[in-house]
Amino acid sequence: MDLRAHWRGRERYTVFDTRYGDGGHVRALQEAWRADPERPARLHIVALADGLLPGFHRIPQDDPRLTLTLLAAPLDTALAQLGAQPDHVYLEDVAGAGFAWPLARIAASGARLHAANLDEEQRAALQAQGFVFDGDGRGAVFASRKPRLPLPPVLPPEHKRALVIGAGLAGSAACASLCARGWQVTLVERHAAPAMEASGNLAGIFMPLLSRDDNVPTRLTRAAYLYALRAWRRLGGIGAAIEGQACGVLQLARDAGHARVSRAIAGEAHYPPEYARWLEAPEAEALLGLPAPDGGWLFPEGGWARPGSVCAAMLQSCGERLVSRFGAGTVSLERSGDEWRARAADGTVLAQAPTVVLASGAGARSLAQSRELPLSSLRGQVSHLDSSKLPALPLVLCREAYLTPAAGGIACAGATYDLDADPQLRVSSHQENLERLRGLVSDPHAGEGAPLAGRVGFRCVAPDRLPLVGRLPDFAAAGRTERLREVPRHPGLHALLGYASRGLIWAPLAAELLAAQLEGEPLPLETGLVDALDPARFVLRARRAPRGPG
Repeated sequence: MDLRAHWRGRERYTVFDTRYGDGGHVRALQEAWRADPERPARLHIVALADGLLPGFHRIPQDDPRLTLTLLAAPLDTALAQLGAQPDHVYLEDVAGAGFAWPLARIAASGARLHAANLDEEQRAALQAQGFVFDGDGRGAVFASRKPRLPLPPVLPPEHKRALVIGAGLAGSAACASLCARGWQVTLVERHAAPAMEASGNLAGIFMPLLSRDDNVPTRLTRAAYLYALRAWRRLGGIGAAIEGQACGVLQLARDAGHARVSRAIAGEAHYPPEYARWLEAPEAEALLGLPAPDGGWLFPEGGWARPGSVCAAMLQSCGERLVSRFGAGTVSLERSGDEWRARAADGTVLAQAPTVVLASGAGARSLAQSRELPLSSLRGQVSHLDSSKLPALPLVLCREAYLTPAAGGIACAGATYDLDADPQLRVSSHQENLERLRGLVSDPHAGEGAPLAGRVGFRCVAPDRLPLVGRLPDFAAAGRTERLREVPRHPGLHALLGYASRGLIWAPLAAELLAAQLEGEPLPLETGLVDALDPARFVLRARRAPRGPG
């Protein structure tokens, strides 16, 4: 079955492959695509892979017209959670017949199937779902019995224009993902430069999140952390294009009970040592050079980075496709025909485009279209300390608080979680940071006499502590809607909001997810996680919330 004959004339083409192995077959597909002058404009490959941490893994490619998503999951589970419509499917040496229904649920109408070593039960199951086999039983065509959900239309170049509001981590990542796909982007920022609010701290910590039940925040953060490491390497790397250190992170256990739970996680999860490794007290203390009475988790590929330098690297990657409007002040949005206009406070039109991405953190509450989103601000004060008066750390140390290794003579300690909106440094928050620092390094005098120095930022937080990624709901038009896909949306209006304390690692993957949704690409996350991040989840929760008396 000639794959090239099937993909010619297509704008986009998606292949699902059960045999990633050493990547040889995927590379052959990509080479065939490069060599074909009649190739589709974009080729997306999704493949099952062994030896990876559980979940979906988006692997950045040299050519932005190619995407590669590796799935570390059983075939049935991967198909059930895959947000894609495969045009061509390679099945080889698969077990059981339970995959037939989930495959038929997502396969594009007219999809081609190439199968090796199917048994009669598997072939019968596929036939029952609408796959029509050829004479030798190795190839089939899918005759869909149900209409497929339509993919977003392929946009002509003149319509691939977006307006991004906010130049922190969320907005900078959005610009990078869209520009890589050929979009023309206008970035509107109220301040005079990027990364002037929560993304302006000297250091942000990057590390995974662990839990015994592998819950939604854990799975999301794992996928985002691994993608961020890959994406940063493509930008030039931590310690080079990006200011920071991939020095590792040691997360100390809070107490003996926390250590018991951590040992159980280590025994059940079998994490690769480069991802996470549980250290008992003697090994942790030998590494740290300080007391670690209950042990801790070592994340060897973790570390710290200056968020502003990450923003700068992402924006620089956009090239001439990006136009920036800094110092815009307060902005409002209005719909004009099929486009959105961003206006300054004096009424001046700053920019307009069919697509808008709100990436302004809690500032999104000032816009009429997003003011009903349940976003709040959490004040965080970081203390900047003279590193010569602190223990010399070989890595980032954290527990309830964190302490970074020295950089430019400064170590960062923090950060507080305050409910007020005071933008000024204050002594009480500084003292809180110092108290936690002393517990962290087991020294009651650490930081003693340190002058008030640091920075205040405000985290944008949703009630469930998960980000908002996707199309913005129209609360006023929602009525009694009970399903996510039926919630009315503002046309062309999207959100990248609510990154809390994890913007550094959530931002790249969240932007990749939004760009994939706009382009009709295979999604880089399981659909269950995508739904958990949908901004419209709060519409459904508002409808289900119990009403008060009267």
